[in-house]
Amino acid sequence: MTYRPIKPFLSYEDQIRNLIERKGLSIDDVPTAVSALEDISYYALVGGYKDLFYDPMTRKYYPGTAFSDILALYRFDHALRRLFFSNICVIEEKLRSHISYHFVETYGEEQANYLTATNYANTRRNRSDISGLIRILGHIAIHDRQHGSVVYQRTTYNNVPLWAAIRILTFGQSSKMYSLLQPSVKAKVSHHFEHVTERELIQHIRFLTDIRNVCAHNERLFSHIDRYEIPDTGIHEKLSIQKNGDHYICGKNDLFAAVISLKYLLGKPDFLEFKRQLNREISKVIRHSLSLDGQVLLTAMGFPSDWKRIGRMGIT
Repeated sequence: MTYRPIKPFLSYEDQIRNLIERKGLSIDDVPTAVSALEDISYYALVGGYKDLFYDPMTRKYYPGTAFSDILALYRFDHALRRLFFSNICVIEEKLRSHISYHFVETYGEEQANYLTATNYANTRRNRSDISGLIRILGHIAIHDRQHGSVVYQRTTYNNVPLWAAIRILTFGQSSKMYSLLQPSVKAKVSHHFEHVTERELIQHIRFLTDIRNVCAHNERLFSHIDRYEIPDTGIHEKLSIQKNGDHYICGKNDLFAAVISLKYLLGKPDFLEFKRQLNREISKVIRHSLSLDGQVLLTAMGFPSDWKRIGRMGIT
């Protein structure tokens, strides 16, 4: 296998010169550009956000593109991460609360109960996942020294109830725990998410777990395509999203899919405020970037052109 030559080290000044002279990028404020490259890095900023402005055939930027356009898109993505993260955390908190409440309601407050495999859907298919979950919960209950609330429960009562232990789990681990619950307990939890079935809830939270991690790790969000998909919904149908065969071409594993998930899992006031802030950020980046075509941006995000109608739609 033949590899390309390793790219040579370039100083910040050389990076600026390369962008202007070889790539055709307009840079009016060189000190600001250098500062951005210092704070963010060329790879994260230019490498991560050039695609909407860059012609891969000529390996140059489209005429009129400025460094400020790339920086505006980067800052837009940063704002998106904060917005989606905070709203996904609302769902994460709700899921943990109802898992712990209904599990303890069913089996009791003793930590031995959530460390017992038969208190889960202990099928052959689930056995390995249940063992892994119990190992994590067991470490929290018996060995964790980092979280004051857990240590207090252990040293005061010789017992760490699930409502304390579950707060240490990641969203992914909490989601996995939900999927492993006995059907009767799972049904009680999903009842609090009234617009989705038990199976659909698993699909939504599995997908949102990945979106949350993208946000938490400062990865590019606006054009993210996930490994998981959300289920087909009434929103897809009401927005008349096109299909390729039986598969919707957007709103399944892209950022608009995350908007749909939030529509189904957040309360109505929270979603409407989320949608208002999202629309504000999209309008702002299009207004501040002269070279950014609004429809091109929406397409990269997986948004249909009339996406704003989602705020007025009921859920069926």
